[in-house]
Amino acid sequence: MPVHPRAEINRMSDEEFKARVYEVMRYVFDVQRELGRLFHEKIYHREIAFRIPGACSEVALDLLVGGGAIFELKAVEALAERHRRQLMHYLFLTDLPHGKLVNLRPGRVDHEFVNNVLTRAERSDFTAIGDGWEEIEGAKFQDRMVGLLRDWGTGLDLGLYQEAAAYICGQPPDVESDVEIRLGDRSLGVQRMRLSAPDVGLKITAMTTEGQAEFHSHLERLLDHTNLRAIQWINIARPVVRFNTLWKGKKGR
Repeated sequence: MPVHPRAEINRMSDEEFKARVYEVMRYVFDVQRELGRLFHEKIYHREIAFRIPGACSEVALDLLVGGGAIFELKAVEALAERHRRQLMHYLFLTDLPHGKLVNLRPGRVDHEFVNNVLTRAERSDFTAIGDGWEEIEGAKFQDRMVGLLRDWGTGLDLGLYQEAAAYICGQPPDVESDVEIRLGDRSLGVQRMRLSAPDVGLKITAMTTEGQAEFHSHLERLLDHTNLRAIQWINIARPVVRFNTLWKGKKGR
């Protein structure tokens, strides 16, 4: 399952990138001045892309100009860390060093650079630890996930890894299942969860080492209150990717 944007990517020099950004921002300012600041970002996106020579918007990116300048266009009250992470995700996918984050909702256009300091080779250089992992139904899940991560690198949006893991397990990539939650003999309702097998949960995170022990204990509690027999947990971080299988009734593994 390779991940490629549907466009040819050309890595620009820093000078070329800065010149292209300066050119594009003139169009951005013009569009906001003419339309105002209250439209949905898709409206701004279409109009800006229409005006810019060589802009490509029908790709898995927001706006690509000149094959090497990525712009993430927003229309929100204020830029947040999640918007920076989204642009960084695109930079990781394309292995480009710089992108521009733009918000057209404020009275004055808010914009900032986002810089990718890691190459794909660096993001693919990790240690895989699976001493707590057990394969279920002979799927060779761990080996295939490690191979995929060597190809893609760490740091991408978790949704991509979740879809890929589901694909490897033969599960629908975009479907969550209803899992009943019980406390004693009472049903508390259902919770939507991804599965790696009909009665095995799947959890993918990107946590620091410090947070993993506590999360492990909460996963055990979650497992105790479901009818699942196990949860397979993959923590995708750099420099360590950790694989763990939690079995119902077996604590602290």
